[in-house]
Amino acid sequence: MIDREREGRDQQPSAGIIDSQSVKAPAAGGSRGFDGAKKIVGRKRHIAVDTSGRLLLVNLTTADISDSAGAKAIVDAVQKRWPCVRHLFADGAYDRRQLLDKAEFLGFTVEIVRRIDEGFKILPKRWVVERTFGWLTRYRRLVRDYEARIDVSEAMIYAAMSSLIIRRITH
Repeated sequence: MIDREREGRDQQPSAGIIDSQSVKAPAAGGSRGFDGAKKIVGRKRHIAVDTSGRLLLVNLTTADISDSAGAKAIVDAVQKRWPCVRHLFADGAYDRRQLLDKAEFLGFTVEIVRRIDEGFKILPKRWVVERTFGWLTRYRRLVRDYEARIDVSEAMIYAAMSSLIIRRITH
């Protein structure tokens, strides 16, 4: 909230961006799955960020859960935790009727940002969530998911983002 105010924004975000990232989870004892699209055995991080890249919510699942299925839990949690957020940006993986119907029922507008096939282009609003994933992977512990328990892994993500925000506020 303080960091948003320092940028001249409202305390509460009005829009968010959702995406997911598959990461390897080498611990065989923990819960993990196989993401066929990325050929990764591990977990999937579903996150929602505001339009500046600050983390709003995290939902960790096994890697075999689809992006749209993981986003349903994110949409529910965003509505409860951040009631001012009414607009969500997402990529083509979230263009599923069931997710869009649920979001509409909860009062969200989900805007699907389509990929442009003419070479590499920076997509509006989509680069923000990718930058947040980059910030997360700066912490060595988050390059892979080393934790056996999902709640501990989620806490490590919040700790890394808290460290980033505290550093930004104090400098």
